[in-house]
Amino acid sequence: APDSDGGSEELVLTPAQLIRSLEQAWLNEKFAPELLESKPEIIECVVEQLDHMEANLKRAKKGDLKVSVHHMEIERIRYVLSSYLRCRLVKIEKFFPHVLEKEKSRAEGEPSILSPEEFAFAKEYMANTETYLKNAALKHMPPNLQKVSLLKSVPKPNLDSFVFLRVLERQENILVEPETDEQREYTIDLEEGSQHLIRYKTIAPLVASGAVQLI
Repeated sequence: APDSDGGSEELVLTPAQLIRSLEQAWLNEKFAPELLESKPEIIECVVEQLDHMEANLKRAKKGDLKVSVHHMEIERIRYVLSSYLRCRLVKIEKFFPHVLEKEKSRAEGEPSILSPEEFAFAKEYMANTETYLKNAALKHMPPNLQKVSLLKSVPKPNLDSFVFLRVLERQENILVEPETDEQREYTIDLEEGSQHLIRYKTIAPLVASGAVQLI
């Protein structure tokens, strides 16, 4: 809905488009080596859609074949949604100091990679980790060794890993390999519908913009 000044509009999606958006976010999150931008609007709308579908099922006639079909669709959507959220939590637990550092250094107006609930979880997880390390090991160490940098101790996401992708929007002159002493600069065009195996950090901005889909 437009805001009070009429300066912005909410994107309206059909139920089918909404589910496709969820599936796209799920696949991107599943195959990307780093935690991607949070999609709270999609999650909220999907939950509302599921509630609406379940309400419709309660009003349907028992024994109607459509009831079984719609019930299976609800379970499928719930699986995708829970898998998406679970994948994000696994990444937060795995990369929590880097996730929090990225969130802290985020420029004003830049999309957050964490929902408010995920941000609270990440902070609590970091605090619990620090407390455990202190009580289990650090307090028994010499004073000069009782501090540890989690940013240095916890591995970063491997942005140099390779990912499979499908091109949704044609892209030109994508820099695949920068120029070095051993090789010249290498760029390619990505044709719509084509599939590629490419280093993730090369196409990370295209994943964020929705121009490509990880598969």
